[in-house]
Amino acid sequence: MTAQLATTEITNWGVDLIGVTKTYGKKIHALRGVNIQVGRGEIFGLLGPNGAGKSTLVKIMMTVVRPDAALGTVLGRPLGNRKKLAVIGYLPENHRFPAYLTGMQLLDYYGRLAKVPSKLRRKRIPMLLDRVGMTRWADTRISKYSKGMMQRLGLAQALINDPELLVLDEPTDGVDPLGRRDIRELLLELRDQGKTVFLNSHLLSELEMVCDRVAILVDGLVARQGTLSELTDHTVEYRITVQGDLTVISDEIQKLDGRVVDGRIIIEGDDTERVNRIIDLLRSRNMAIESVEPHRFSLEDVFVDTLGRGDSPPPIRPPSARPVREDS
Repeated sequence: MTAQLATTEITNWGVDLIGVTKTYGKKIHALRGVNIQVGRGEIFGLLGPNGAGKSTLVKIMMTVVRPDAALGTVLGRPLGNRKKLAVIGYLPENHRFPAYLTGMQLLDYYGRLAKVPSKLRRKRIPMLLDRVGMTRWADTRISKYSKGMMQRLGLAQALINDPELLVLDEPTDGVDPLGRRDIRELLLELRDQGKTVFLNSHLLSELEMVCDRVAILVDGLVARQGTLSELTDHTVEYRITVQGDLTVISDEIQKLDGRVVDGRIIIEGDDTERVNRIIDLLRSRNMAIESVEPHRFSLEDVFVDTLGRGDSPPPIRPPSARPVREDS
């Protein structure tokens, strides 16, 4: 065990999970051998359709749910290590706070649970309330908070222990556009400070704006994983719009690896030579070219394409050893 820990301590992975499986009852296979690697000091996004197993994976990381099997580490130590759990901030989905507390009282309560010294709590709580835009409501009972205000307070709660790893499950749910922008800016600041952020969200546009790397979870398996450029580089295409009927030269366009779709030419890939050859063809036929537009697919396009093609690797054989919870 000592040799393994020494090896994992020097790894650059903040989260390195291998072969995570979880079955509810006898038939619901929530996770079927998930491999997830999150670099230290990066924002990592987990996305997938409803029922893909995203929240289950987050709860396993936080030891809220026990997996059937799992290997790997979080912050260089096995799952459940108490010292590392103490330096993780967690905002669960659909969290519930005691309605009779004020925002300031709640942060003090969670600070005590996290064993943050009282002097540090008195300094940190006002700073966090200010950072998430909740200073005005610091002494207001939570029962009067809107859902967006609850999310802001929940984010402050997750930061009360100054965590190395921040795990956020749908942090912008119910937050207005201005609040989502504020949360994005905060996450980028935390990354710049060297903190690792694990972000589970169904808002793909939000993930695309802040994430360094993402994983797409489909049916309990990782279908794709990598940086945004790695996932989208192969999805570049050129779109050529012309005046005139393209059907008369559609066969010639196909020979040049283009295709006619809805009255315009689509050329897949980032190959300008092919684009120029088709432009030469159009000019030789005296067809007026209105536009030539490069188009890179968005994360949403990649996500939809993954679901449409049913991309799923074969399930990984679960580790033979059951997960061991380390408390030291």
